Amino acid sequence: MIKMAQACQRRDKTGRQREELSCMLVGDGAVGKTSMVISYIFNGYNSDYRQTAFDVFTGLVHVNGVPTRIKLIDSAGQEEFGHLRSLCYAHVDVFILCFSLVNPVSFQNIASKWILQIRGGNRTAPIILVGTQSDLCQNVDILILLAQRGTKPVTESQARRLARRIRASDYLECSALTQHNLKDVFDSAVSAAIKRKEVGKNCKKLSMLRRLKAFWGGKLRFL
Repeated sequence: MIKMAQACQRRDKTGRQREELSCMLVGDGAVGKTSMVISYIFNGYNSDYRQTAFDVFTGLVHVNGVPTRIKLIDSAGQEEFGHLRSLCYAHVDVFILCFSLVNPVSFQNIASKWILQIRGGNRTAPIILVGTQSDLCQNVDILILLAQRGTKPVTESQARRLARRIRASDYLECSALTQHNLKDVFDSAVSAAIKRKEVGKNCKKLSMLRRLKAFWGGKLRFL
């Protein structure tokens, strides 16, 4: 099931063409991906919202004065939805790759599972690595539970090392409950996607100029 907010017009009131970006949240189930989207879109945490296989939300943000239509794709992390996820990867402009700071297994799965899946379907889209549920890192009950399992929350240094390893554009920690750094996560994703698109446009222009130069150079040799 796909849920989509009301679509925005492609042009703003001044007639400027709007940028359009697709952003997909990927990661293990129960790491807080849906909570992030809901808290960001509706500016508040909603524990009653229930995710389906794929929920899609659209919104409008302004980047450097340019209205940008962003499509947020909230993907379920369970194995049974793997085929659906893989169909989407190639069409995504930026990935928000999530793990829970209080779930070390979800952190390990970033390198052993998720980055392989993403790069298998999309080799160029930027990735923002995000440690979720930062509000739980000081929760005594959670810390006791982790200690009983012989583990502890993922540290920032561990996460930054992984971010460098997978060549993520950025690493941030956030909380959907308190909204700490939540806006920064999506701002970083939008900025990375726009930067990547600009690089792509410039490469196309350069390629076209080279082809024209080669074409006219060949013509001149025959004159």
